[in-house]
Amino acid sequence: MINLKKEQISSDRAPKALGPYSAGIRMGNLIFTAGQLGIVPSTGDFSPGGIEAETRQALENIDAILTAAGASMSQVVKTTVFLRDMNDFSHMNKVYAEYFTTPFPARSTVQVAALPKGGAVEIEVIAVIEE
Repeated sequence: MINLKKEQISSDRAPKALGPYSAGIRMGNLIFTAGQLGIVPSTGDFSPGGIEAETRQALENIDAILTAAGASMSQVVKTTVFLRDMNDFSHMNKVYAEYFTTPFPARSTVQVAALPKGGAVEIEVIAVIEE
């Protein structure tokens, strides 16, 4: 039987929500993360070093949320990447490739006018876990 209770997911290893939303939600065997910026949880500041550092930190934040839900990056089936500048795509993609293996998740990548707190990248995922 599928558990359809909506459960909030949070982790001390990921930044606190910047507004009225959850870092992650589990419903049944699906996990949805909110978009994660490259913010270091312990400082509240962006990871220094530009797009690659922010991408790595955003993915580490996602990993922390998934871990808190009993999942891992290998269970991610869909990602959405928001970039402030599409010229950063190759730098983001280089780091992104370190976190996923084949079969890679489906992915959409879009350029946006701005991201919260002036971030360079924001990433959200959907993962599927066995119940």
